[in-house]
Amino acid sequence: MRIGIVGAGLSGLATAFYLKRTRPDADLVVFEASAGPGGAMHTEVIEGFRFEAGPNGFLTNKPDCLQLVQDSGAAEHLLPSSDLARKRFIFTDRLHRMPESPPLFVKSKLLSWPQKLRMAGEVFVPARREGPDESLRDFGNRRLGAGFTSVFLDAMSAGIYGSTPDKLSVEAAFPLVVALEREYGGLFRGMIAKRRKEAGPGGVLTSTRGGISTLANHLWRVTDADWRFGEPVSSVERAGAGFRVTSTAGATEVDRIVICATSYAAAGMVQSLDAELAHRLKAIDYSPIAVVGFGYRSLPDPLDGFGLLTTSSARLPILGVLWDSSIFPDRAPPGCKSIRVLLGGQRSPELVNQDEAGLIRTARAGLERSMGLTQDADVTFVKRWDRGIPSYAPGHIANVNAIFERVDAIPGLDLNCNAYRGIAMNDCARNSRELAARITQDYQAMP
Repeated sequence: MRIGIVGAGLSGLATAFYLKRTRPDADLVVFEASAGPGGAMHTEVIEGFRFEAGPNGFLTNKPDCLQLVQDSGAAEHLLPSSDLARKRFIFTDRLHRMPESPPLFVKSKLLSWPQKLRMAGEVFVPARREGPDESLRDFGNRRLGAGFTSVFLDAMSAGIYGSTPDKLSVEAAFPLVVALEREYGGLFRGMIAKRRKEAGPGGVLTSTRGGISTLANHLWRVTDADWRFGEPVSSVERAGAGFRVTSTAGATEVDRIVICATSYAAAGMVQSLDAELAHRLKAIDYSPIAVVGFGYRSLPDPLDGFGLLTTSSARLPILGVLWDSSIFPDRAPPGCKSIRVLLGGQRSPELVNQDEAGLIRTARAGLERSMGLTQDADVTFVKRWDRGIPSYAPGHIANVNAIFERVDAIPGLDLNCNAYRGIAMNDCARNSRELAARITQDYQAMP
């Protein structure tokens, strides 16, 4: 059985790994437009500084990435984040430490007393257990108040999705939050109940030594497949009971095809298979993101924490700053420090269109206003993602359900990437493992 996989980001890598693990006899062909594995999981090394072009790790409060690491024999590469990463900050009119406990929240100046009392009144808000898709802003305003939404949910939307609360579906982007309301009648009630059931520490941000590319390269090395790097796919068409995959190197026939490319790239590939499917794939929006990294051989600022997120009301030209060398010390040479600045998103998409010099100037302006940091960097890194993070807008769930209804009508076709049901690395690992299991079951059921 010959199976084609398009895309060697985390979804493609994990799908290939688990398929080969459950079906060692499977003949896998993996197409990847880039020169190597990983997709957005790419670590750029510049003069000893390690800058992530995309995600820098995963949380251990979900088991899926840890399971992938252990299943693939990569446990020796694991690198938990430093204790410094527990401190996080929000910039509104000035820099505030994010409160980590009820007493610290009461003392915090992030919200006024009326806003704090409105948030505490969440326990009296009637539960909404059904109804049309709701934006994160509407959900936050309804349950916690506009003050909480404009500070905490606004910053969280920027940090996770590069988006804004009004442009995110709460159920698609934060399904566990909606589940708390539906199951327990409220967020505070739900959190208390779950804490009683699931006593124990929360998750720890975890990566791999040498950067997140270490995990991508490991999965590539341990998975036996025909890896075709630098070979972008333009179309997937029916060829008898199977498919013809057309790439820059020509046509390859496979029995089954798993498209792990972005949804907009997948749209072009399946146009001839199903025009309506392609249309729906194109409808999934992405947030443009620019990442600007700075390395300092000597920096007085202690960078004591994870970093900071900004709110829309702050009117800063940046979404946030990650203090990378404080999170994972090996991201900078000994005695040195590194940070990454995030720009653009749904809040200011036009900023991503600047040239490299403009992005650096904008990032430096944001650092000066948020941290008072004016020192010239010794090393600079820039990565622009014109379509960086899938933005789960209101209506996303209905669109994705319709997408997979059409996929199910094309036997042998599968879609799998972070544009559909979860953007985090844990989501990608889980969806890939479960897809590989379904494909294996399908072939076991064949006569």
